[in-house]
Amino acid sequence: MPPTLTIAKRELGSYFNSPIAYVVICLTQLLLGVLFFFVRNFWQVDKASLASLFELAPFGLCLLVIPVITMRLIAEEKSSGTLEMLITLPVRDWEVVLGKYLGALGLVAILLVSTLVYPLMMFVFPWKLGPIDFGPVWSGYLGLTLMSAAAVAVGLLVSAFTKSQVIAFFVTLVVNFFFVFMHWIGDHVAGPKLGLVLSYVGFQQHIANFARGLIDSRSVVYFASITVVSLMVAFRALESRKWR
Repeated sequence: MPPTLTIAKRELGSYFNSPIAYVVICLTQLLLGVLFFFVRNFWQVDKASLASLFELAPFGLCLLVIPVITMRLIAEEKSSGTLEMLITLPVRDWEVVLGKYLGALGLVAILLVSTLVYPLMMFVFPWKLGPIDFGPVWSGYLGLTLMSAAAVAVGLLVSAFTKSQVIAFFVTLVVNFFFVFMHWIGDHVAGPKLGLVLSYVGFQQHIANFARGLIDSRSVVYFASITVVSLMVAFRALESRKWR
């Protein structure tokens, strides 16, 4: 098995060897259900739509789930002293970074797949609330996946710069907070021209496109760019230990 996949498998398995994966998945499902059905009053919406799900999911993913998952990726290895041992194995630095990234993203992907229980139960079985256009549903999940890929890469980048998991958690939360609320800042604080720029930089505008069934190549490039740049900087941060 390639080293990258070995590290990814080890990282993903470590989540399920501890309570992290189970707590994150169960709490996310519970909170998402409460927000979706009661806070946003889904039962009073006179249309078969999952727009509320895609509107709420980025907040839970970026402000809680992803910071919890990514805070330990490299920071824990540094604090425990196992990073140097890992690096001395016959693996390249980029394989370590990519392997840990794929392991964390794998857990987020499992979480996203588990949320499919909502549309399936509502519109397929057992409730059968009516016909729904699954085109926007699949594109919405594609948008959440791309957004999660970018946010996980940001979390990994932050974790590469610190030994403290607590610091990694809060810095990732703050960075993701600005990405999630940038559209609000652009709409309510900045001027018209700057507001357009800030709205484009934020996650919500791009997720909204996917939720409407629109797979915009600019949004795909946007999320992919954040992912690639974050992973490259994380790799350089890990590699910089050789220069000290």
